[in-house]
Amino acid sequence: METRRLGVFGGTFDPPHLGHVRAVAAARDQLALDRLIVTVANDPWRKPESPTASPALRLDMARAAFSGMDRVEVSDLEIVRGGPTYTVDTVEALLASDPKTSIVVILGADAAAGLREWHRAGDLARLATVAVVPRPGSEIPESGAFRLEVVQMDPVDLSSTSVRDALAAGADPSELLPAGVIPILSSHPLYSP
Repeated sequence: METRRLGVFGGTFDPPHLGHVRAVAAARDQLALDRLIVTVANDPWRKPESPTASPALRLDMARAAFSGMDRVEVSDLEIVRGGPTYTVDTVEALLASDPKTSIVVILGADAAAGLREWHRAGDLARLATVAVVPRPGSEIPESGAFRLEVVQMDPVDLSSTSVRDALAAGADPSELLPAGVIPILSSHPLYSP
């Protein structure tokens, strides 16, 4: 039986922005993925502060952001599991449900720079390939024990933090957010001025 190649793009998505959508589209198209799963973190252990939006609202926004993208689905796996979100746990759960899967974890270069300090990094390196998306001001890290691939795209100068700050300053959300996310934030004005 043929091995399926599954991409995993995790994040807090507080909120999901156009940079996330571009990264997912580029990874899906370049990495020969059969499917790409976007996983919304329940409790992102590497973030010093709690997300502004609840896990359920971040999941709704992610579903809206990636809606209609071929071979892309948004998963609540990490939220349902509860507790701190560790990528290695997600990879193990996906492999347990389908052992014929080859996992590619997709990360921004900024996140990939700290891979060696991740929870059970050695297990993650053994279980998955890592695909790195360029980010402004971040270099593609040395691979160490990890099998690395690079997604070729122009870096997008957006982060959820910069988007929250811009929205709080009154920026036009259509320049920052996927169209489906804007009505959700209109009814939940978390990042408004």
